[in-house]
Amino acid sequence: MWLYLAVLVGLYYLLRWYRERQVVSNLQDKYVFITGCDSGFGNQLARQLDLRGLRVLAACQTEKGAEQLRDRTSDRLETVILDVTKTESIAAATQWVKEGTGDRGLWGLVNNAGVLMPSAPNEWLTKQDFMKILDVNLLGLIEVTLSLLPLVRKVRGRVVNVSSCLGRVSLLGGGYSISKYGVEAFSDSLRRELSYFGVKVAVIEPGYFKTGLTRNGRIAQGIQEAWDHASPEVKEIYGEKFPASLMKSTVRLEPSWCKNLSLVTDCMEHALTACHPRTYSAGWDAKLFYLPVSYMPSFLADAINNWNFPRPAKGL
Repeated sequence: MWLYLAVLVGLYYLLRWYRERQVVSNLQDKYVFITGCDSGFGNQLARQLDLRGLRVLAACQTEKGAEQLRDRTSDRLETVILDVTKTESIAAATQWVKEGTGDRGLWGLVNNAGVLMPSAPNEWLTKQDFMKILDVNLLGLIEVTLSLLPLVRKVRGRVVNVSSCLGRVSLLGGGYSISKYGVEAFSDSLRRELSYFGVKVAVIEPGYFKTGLTRNGRIAQGIQEAWDHASPEVKEIYGEKFPASLMKSTVRLEPSWCKNLSLVTDCMEHALTACHPRTYSAGWDAKLFYLPVSYMPSFLADAINNWNFPRPAKGL
């Protein structure tokens, strides 16, 4: 019996290896639109696809970011300024893409733009704090997708949505995990709906990486700002030492965050160029910790999370 099982497992991985290596044809003729290209994953993906010969349409939030990207890429790459929280900006970028691609349509849409802060215990935050993240990470992603979908459907292309390991396990309050859970749900429904039209939808779930969102103490700074605006009642419950303990637990994890952004951008590239894209967990922490924890019973996942989480002063 064990021999048969080993043969079946071997055949499964052989078939998967074969499917993973199948690549779509005529990549040099295909247009890919990427949001959030000022820095981080979007910036590296734009340069990576440009080197491979694809026609990259890179959306940046600032002119400075766009200029720096153009300086590091070929003349094929084009940039546009985009604020995913503003309908008029999305409409203008959509028209720019239509004019630039003409009858060739849009092969790939990569929804990469995102923000992380403010992230803190929920009681420290306001509705506006949640909306700052949801407007970019979820609602902006949805509006960009709906605006460009006709161009993608025209050529039976790809939609690649950047979620997170925190779209599977919610470890800290605020809008970030909520937005990423929403990205997962939107992508699932979109994938099923668009399968009838030959369009494939892939999700990227990175673990913790050192990008512009996480470096230079931004997480600790965000926690401190949320604490400063918390109500006196909340401060009494949590205690004055709690913010420092929470920031310390975050800083303690930073050395384990990965610097190799290509672990994520390689997944994005595969989702755009492979015949059979899928859901991708990028980074060893995503594969070996967050993904397994997401399948654990709630009491066990809670215990693992609370082990690294400081206890409020008036907690039980």
